Amino acid sequence: MNVASLNFQSWRGYLELMRPANIVTAWADILLGFAASGSGIIFVQLMNGEASFSILIPLAWLLLATTGLYGGGIVFNDVFDADLDAKERPNRAIPSGRVSRQNATLLGSILFAIGIIAAFQVSWLSAAIAIFITLSSLLYDSLAKHHPFFGPLNMGLCRGSNLLLGVSAVPAIVWERWYLALIPVLYIAAITAISQGEVHGGKKITGVLALLLIAIVLTAVLALGLLEGYTAIAALPFAILLAIRILPNFIKAAREPIAENIRNAVRIGVLSLIVLDATVASGFAGLYYGLLVLILLPISMKLAKVFAVT
Repeated sequence: MNVASLNFQSWRGYLELMRPANIVTAWADILLGFAASGSGIIFVQLMNGEASFSILIPLAWLLLATTGLYGGGIVFNDVFDADLDAKERPNRAIPSGRVSRQNATLLGSILFAIGIIAAFQVSWLSAAIAIFITLSSLLYDSLAKHHPFFGPLNMGLCRGSNLLLGVSAVPAIVWERWYLALIPVLYIAAITAISQGEVHGGKKITGVLALLLIAIVLTAVLALGLLEGYTAIAALPFAILLAIRILPNFIKAAREPIAENIRNAVRIGVLSLIVLDATVASGFAGLYYGLLVLILLPISMKLAKVFAVT
C-alpha cells in the first residue's frame, strides 16, 4: 500500500469517527432552535431584501458550535468503546489501526474546544449550554451508555440541550422555550433504548417502550399547536412524513428484535431527527422554513451511504 493510499485511509478514518451524517442532523436542531427563538422571520426578511446576511452571524457560530460538540461527543464514544469494538466491530477506525486511540482523543478534544469557543461568540449562555453538552457527552460515552435507564436519558439530554443551543441565538427566549428540549429527550431516549440491542439483538419490551416514546413525541409535536405562535397545520405534513418513516421500522424491531431490524430502526430514527426538527420548526416559522430544514435530510442520507451512522 503506497503513502497516498495510507493518507486516504487515515483521513477517512477520522471522518468515520465524526459520523458526518449525524452532524448534519445536529444542524437541524440548531435551525429548529433558531426558529423557536423567533429568529426564523430573518429568512423572510432576507428574501424580501429587508435585512443583510450579517444578521445570520449568530446562526453560523451556533452551527459551527454544534459541529464541534456533536463531532467531539461521537469521537469520544469510539475512544471509550475501542476495546469493545476490537471484538465486536474490528473494522472501525480505531480497532482497525487507521486512527490511533491517542489521535482520536486529541481530535475529540479539539472538536469540543471548537464547539465551546464558537458558542461563546454568541453569548455566555450559549457557552454554558455548550459546556453542559460537552460534560454530558463525556458522561454518556464513559459511563451512562450501558445503563438501561440513564443511558437513553443522558443521550436525550445532550440532544435537547443542542436544541436549546439554537434557541440561545436570543438568550432571553431560552427560559421561555425550555420545554422544547423534552421532545428530543424523549425521541432520542427511544432510539438509544432500542439501540442497545443493535449488536446481539434486543428485547421485545424495549421495542415496545421505544414505540410508546415515539407515540408521545408525535402527539407532543401536534399538541404544541395549543401554544400561541405555533401553527400545528403547518407542522402536520411533516409530522405525517415522520410517522411514515419511523413507525414501520420501530414496529418491526419491536416484533422481531434481531440485530438487523434494530440497526435499521436506529439508522432511520437518527436520520429522521431532521424530519422531527423540520416538523416543529415549521410550526414556529412556517412551511417554507420547515422545507429549508428538511433539505438537510437528503444530504444526511447521502453521507450515511458513505459513513456509518451507528
